[in-house]
Amino acid sequence: MLKGSKLYSIFTGTCPVCQSESMYVSSNPYNLSKATAMNERCSHCNTKYKIEPSFFYGAMYVSYGLGVAIAVAAFIITYSFLSLDKLTAFFVILGSLVVLMPINLRLSRNIWINMFMSYDKEKAKDA
Repeated sequence: MLKGSKLYSIFTGTCPVCQSESMYVSSNPYNLSKATAMNERCSHCNTKYKIEPSFFYGAMYVSYGLGVAIAVAAFIITYSFLSLDKLTAFFVILGSLVVLMPINLRLSRNIWINMFMSYDKEKAKDA
């Protein structure tokens, strides 16, 4: 598919360098006790995911942007297309933000780490 691109790593949650394995302990983002649990390193290419302490604090900014995008999309769908009143649209926005929170969290981490690391064909081939 898109293997070798940043989009592949972002949407699958795989190692940004070799894209051979998941960065997360649990593949299910809705397993809330393990939603943020990440492997220390990639077992395939030995890439360290937490480059420095508190590295993923920067992902909060990405998460904010994704949250705004989700809220705007929910508002446009409910208010414009479904012609619901503003109060109902507000509750739909809140509900969609809460339901999509684990996905938002993982996507923001994936985007953040992919801003600092790139795919390496040589490391992807080495096994």
